[in-house]
Amino acid sequence: MSKSKLVVTPVQACSAAPIVREPLSEQNATELAGVFKALSDPARLRLLSAIASRAGQQACVCDLSEGIDLTQPTISHHLKVLREAGLLDSERRASWVYYRVVPGALQQLSNVLLAESGTITGVNA
Repeated sequence: MSKSKLVVTPVQACSAAPIVREPLSEQNATELAGVFKALSDPARLRLLSAIASRAGQQACVCDLSEGIDLTQPTISHHLKVLREAGLLDSERRASWVYYRVVPGALQQLSNVLLAESGTITGVNA
């Protein structure tokens, strides 16, 4: 029997309050910067969107290469970066790897950026 090891990813570890309510701690800012750095690449944003927009918010890696003009190793690298940032999880099924959005990961990021009232603050009206 194998023991399950709990891995805490940056998104899961970040328990920051909305940035409009209180200043971020150094640790939370560092963790969030890593997640936003992972999201700062257009190819990674497209891959995350492609997965999040599918039924069940999951997709086979073979399906993700369609419509994205990148080599398979490059796509795999981008998926690894998103996985390490805590935004995606993966599961091998036979010879394919399926990726899915980590439940609550995008909501946690949203919560940090939004005020408690549910509106974005700091935007000029």
